[in-house]
Amino acid sequence: MEKRKEELKKGLKSRYMSMIAIGGTIGAGLFFTSGSAINQAGPGGALVAYLVMGAIVYTMIIALIEMASFLPVAGTFKEYPKHFFDPAWAFANGWSYWFGCAITVTAELVACSIIIKYWFPNTSSVLWAMFFLAILLVLNLFSVNHFGEGEYWLSGIKVITIIIFLIVGLLMIFGLVQGNEFGFDNWTLDAGEAGKAPFVNGAGGVVGAFLVAGFSFSNTKLIGVSAAESENLSEDVPKSVRNVFMVIFLFYVGCIFIIGTLIPFTDPNLLNTSVDNVAASPFTIVFQAAGFKAAASVINVVVLTALLTAGNSSLYTSSRMLFAMGQSGEGPKFFAKINKKKVPVRAIIATAIIGGFSFFTSILGDGRIYQACYSLAGITTFINWLTISICHYRFRKANIAQGKDLSALPYQAAMYPAASIFGIIMSVIVIFGSNIWVFQQETFSWFDFCTNYGTIPLFLILYGGYKKKHHTKIIPLTECDFKE
Repeated sequence: MEKRKEELKKGLKSRYMSMIAIGGTIGAGLFFTSGSAINQAGPGGALVAYLVMGAIVYTMIIALIEMASFLPVAGTFKEYPKHFFDPAWAFANGWSYWFGCAITVTAELVACSIIIKYWFPNTSSVLWAMFFLAILLVLNLFSVNHFGEGEYWLSGIKVITIIIFLIVGLLMIFGLVQGNEFGFDNWTLDAGEAGKAPFVNGAGGVVGAFLVAGFSFSNTKLIGVSAAESENLSEDVPKSVRNVFMVIFLFYVGCIFIIGTLIPFTDPNLLNTSVDNVAASPFTIVFQAAGFKAAASVINVVVLTALLTAGNSSLYTSSRMLFAMGQSGEGPKFFAKINKKKVPVRAIIATAIIGGFSFFTSILGDGRIYQACYSLAGITTFINWLTISICHYRFRKANIAQGKDLSALPYQAAMYPAASIFGIIMSVIVIFGSNIWVFQQETFSWFDFCTNYGTIPLFLILYGGYKKKHHTKIIPLTECDFKE
């Protein structure tokens, strides 16, 4: 293999990696789409969806850490299929992953535009999107040290906010705020034709909420991408697993429980596919219900910060993927260049152009653009998780087939092979089943089909085209390559 001419700067310290693991996961998915999950599945259905999704993410992330600890390379999700599965799959997954993360930047920018209208209701979403995109560009064009430091402190703000939210929410449920006991009535709410809690729309509602939950957890993969820029990968990256676990089972599940208990699933302010304009984040709604009118504005500032940092993380990770693809020849070499600070400027700018899709909010409406973005990003997320699970399954099998000592692995994922098989099965179910509602509408919509399933045929075209051109095959276990 040819020696890499351009290398990213290894400037991510241990504390950066830990906070990136937490902060990169907290964005629009928690502050906005959590409301959508409750709206379509009810409080019980949303909670089940996030618990199951949390289990999938955990199995995926420990699989990724095992491979990244042993074989640290830039563009991990793209490289591993080349070593353990099929180069054609690596090509398709690399482009799919880049597009998914880039479109997530668009989603975060749209969400920022929605939040800012809390104070400036009659302003242009396009102008706000342009302003916030400029901020993200400035943050990413600094060296990785600045990126890590910024993410560390800004993510800390998000963590503190969620802890306060959980505490206030619990106090509200038991009547310790303003003397009003909210209780658990919303878990048995019967809204007639709109459905009945706790499981609105039954199993279909839960499956539909899987995609929402998947989008929420999409940035957990940032740990794997940032591994190439970690100062001490073998120690820093495995530590991040514990932090991701905390996010999944404390922050997300805790917040879904609080929101579902305090806000009825029929609340029109919860984001859903029939609403083109979002009034407020569920976090803001809860604090307003608690009587903290001034606090609601403060929370919106924090939510805005959270969305910007999540967009910042998405721009970071997608640009690194584009950089890696440029280096490997799977993308234009133009994107393989870095500046004097070892930052892939060209890849960052190209990715930011995709974020410019947020400028179309004036045509389709804020809510519809946001829904389209998170649906597109959600499917690419599950395709990537499927890739990681397949590669990890074959990574272990190849170790055994080649007579290698598993104890030599720096980190071993638990519950193998059950965890990897579980990840593969659930990813396939969500990829094809979470948006089945598209085919159940009275009037078929090509817009809904393209934004909910469009990435699947695109992936297959990329996979089939590369495979036909380069005549690739699934790599036998005895021929899997464990070298960089």
